[in-house]
Amino acid sequence: MLVGPQPLPRRPHPKFIETQGRLPMSLWSYVPHTETAEGGLTGARWAAVGTAMGRLHSRLAAHPAAAPTLEPGAAVCDVAASRDRFEHLIHAYKHMPRLGEFETWALQAARERQAILGDVERALTLLPQLTVQVLHGDTAGPNVLFKDSEIAAIVDFRPAAPGYLAWEIARLGCDPKSVLDNSAESWLTGYTDLTLAYRDANPKASVDDLVSSPRVGCAAMLCSAFPLSVPVERPHILDAAMEAYGRVRHEAALMLLDRLPVMEEALRDALR
Repeated sequence: MLVGPQPLPRRPHPKFIETQGRLPMSLWSYVPHTETAEGGLTGARWAAVGTAMGRLHSRLAAHPAAAPTLEPGAAVCDVAASRDRFEHLIHAYKHMPRLGEFETWALQAARERQAILGDVERALTLLPQLTVQVLHGDTAGPNVLFKDSEIAAIVDFRPAAPGYLAWEIARLGCDPKSVLDNSAESWLTGYTDLTLAYRDANPKASVDDLVSSPRVGCAAMLCSAFPLSVPVERPHILDAAMEAYGRVRHEAALMLLDRLPVMEEALRDALR
């Protein structure tokens, strides 16, 4: 018996976004011939980053979700929670049946972090009140695209939520590879260029936010268990790149902690 073509099933009518209420959307376009800012902050790129972030934060300060406020800088990190987190992480490593090279290093690094959390806590108590406002939410190096020395795009915005302005500045300016791939003096020169360009683009920015940003970034990195926790909690994402990132992030944070007073004095002098 011959069977002719069967009618296709009826497809449901599409649902239009505007009929579902007001929903946030992420709009993307391809930006060709670019590279990320990860580990690549050198030369004129420092000032380009400062200008772009200054303009972005100036615009986001007018976001209807939340007006900028001043909050205690010490609250940027919960040191007590971090102390508990490292204690549990160390316990988990000690009870693993076998530790590889990275796991052995991560256990030692977790112990080192736990031992210096008192220093981190004292560093936080010296912070003034800092600006909290709506931010991009994830200004890590992979989310900032360069075309030569100019910013081509900033991508991967998080939902609008308030956070510490100083942390978002440090998130990019204190990129671990940028810190370690330069001498301490060269990195500080670049970071100073970033803050000066930022202030030009966002004149309402507080000097305290800019000067305190390395301290905030350093404390946040030292209080974070990532990626030391990856072999315990998400071993499936552990690879050579993650291991390398863990090592440079730890080393960069320790270097920043050791040099905070010198860096802050230099930044305050430059921003007068």
